[in-house]
Amino acid sequence: MAFKVIIPVRYHSKSMPGKALMDIAGKPMIQRVYEQCIQSGADSVAIATDHVDIKKVVEKFGATACMTSTRHESGTERLAEAVAMLGYDEDEVVVNVQGNEPLIPPEVIHQVANNLLEHDNIKIATLCEQIRKPKNLFNPMIVKVVMNKRSHALYFSRAPIAWDEQHFPLAENVTELPCEHFRHVGLYAYRVGFLQEYIGWDPSPLEKVEKLEQLRALYYGTRIHVAIAKKNIPMDVNTEEDFKAIQTHFAKK
Repeated sequence: MAFKVIIPVRYHSKSMPGKALMDIAGKPMIQRVYEQCIQSGADSVAIATDHVDIKKVVEKFGATACMTSTRHESGTERLAEAVAMLGYDEDEVVVNVQGNEPLIPPEVIHQVANNLLEHDNIKIATLCEQIRKPKNLFNPMIVKVVMNKRSHALYFSRAPIAWDEQHFPLAENVTELPCEHFRHVGLYAYRVGFLQEYIGWDPSPLEKVEKLEQLRALYYGTRIHVAIAKKNIPMDVNTEEDFKAIQTHFAKK
């Protein structure tokens, strides 16, 4: 099974600028992510960035770095520029791994690539996990997804979906979930040719409201395959609290 990985990284993150370079037990976070990707079985792993400081650090630990535009609105747009720079064929599969996932299991990177390769009529594959705590369902930083019986995404939202009209009006009183809910994991496998289609589309109204790039694909009629991750995926690093938790994890190791 052949696939490639690209890690899109921008320097001026809204939540934590420069977090890709923050030290985790003696290594920058981007190196931690890269090392997980290398273990996934990918043919190659590259890092697409918009800042020379990240490029220098990446090249220092021996990885391939692509300098991309500072104007991209999403990781998918950055990926599209990078695959063109790297000369990938349009039928190749490339996995987008977020640059703030230092604990991402290599197994799920392999899984999402394999899921796409097994479905010839699908251009995007992604993963999800079941939500078991009510507080996570109501957390807007945790993206939710609902799927049809063919495991195709129906919608992604920062709001709690599906909405239980009987139990949810008073969210603070919810102690258990009445049905299955799923957290979307920001891990994507794309066919390279699709990325060129994607950047030709205007951002969709729903994408602008929810701030979720995958809604552009749904808006223009692209099917997204969603599978439950075979291995638990730790939460990514978006806040100082997350970063401290990651540091504690590596300190214990």
